[in-house]
Amino acid sequence: MTDAPSALPWRRAVVTGGAGFLGSHLCEHLLNAEVEVDCVDNLLSGSRENIAHLSGRPGFRYVERDVSAPDVREALPGPYDLVLHFACPASPADYLRHPLETLDVGSLGTRNMLGLAERDGARFLLASTSEVYGDPLVHPQREDYWGNVNPVGPRSVYDESKRFAEALVTAHVGDRGADAGIVRLFNTYGPRMRALDGRAVPTFVCQALAGEPLTVAGDGNQTRSLCYVDDTVDGILRVAASRSVRPVNIGGTDEVTVHEIALRVVELTGSASPIEFVARPTDDPQRRRPDTTLARELLGWTPHVPWEEGIKQTIAYFAARPSAPPDPRG
Repeated sequence: MTDAPSALPWRRAVVTGGAGFLGSHLCEHLLNAEVEVDCVDNLLSGSRENIAHLSGRPGFRYVERDVSAPDVREALPGPYDLVLHFACPASPADYLRHPLETLDVGSLGTRNMLGLAERDGARFLLASTSEVYGDPLVHPQREDYWGNVNPVGPRSVYDESKRFAEALVTAHVGDRGADAGIVRLFNTYGPRMRALDGRAVPTFVCQALAGEPLTVAGDGNQTRSLCYVDDTVDGILRVAASRSVRPVNIGGTDEVTVHEIALRVVELTGSASPIEFVARPTDDPQRRRPDTTLARELLGWTPHVPWEEGIKQTIAYFAARPSAPPDPRG
């Protein structure tokens, strides 16, 4: 676990996308710090299972709503002092299947939640992504890098949704004096990810536990910088508690190839699964590593959970699930 303080400066928060992988961890962390939480999700890519353990806890309320709908604020009377906007299909499998909904949540959904924060005088934080840098030509990626994004490629619905959402937040800060920030997240992993959702870690873990070949895209030399969910949540809440209106990168600093991730998963599961190389998706980024100088200097944030420990926790989560494939370790 991270060393973030247990006491947080808010009394009541709304978390959009709260039944998703990352959103559910945010809800749990806030509740543990005695912050009341309204969890908003339309279950497009989230799951009630992720928040089942929170149901019935004092201060927790689940609201099944689409944040892109014009009447969503009527279902959220508040008042709130924190709005965390994390609603959005985040895995390739989801945003490719729901392209228009992905664009809507970045535009209409962000506008609605900014309005909610403005109504209550709340701090607003947008969950953005390393995808705003596209297939970067600058390495590592600093917050002042504008990116290299294909605006009409297959990934554009996600990339441009987030880029537009960042523009909306920036406009509200400049035009209306909003107390709003942006956090750009890099390759978060951990328990409650969905199996085989198109992201490397859950795909590799589930394949290894089932004894199936691990499908590595291309030659596997493209890099990622993984960050365990506990560290990511710590960084998010530090950005939220700051007065920063600038985008802040939150992500791991250990850059590894996708092939190396697959090999480590095989080793840690004890699987005999082979590696199988498959076609690489269009516009798949070649290199991905954040420059986290700003997070370190502004917020005192650095990731603490070692890669091996984080992946072991993730493996244990999938191995314990009733629907999980058999564990090759017996």
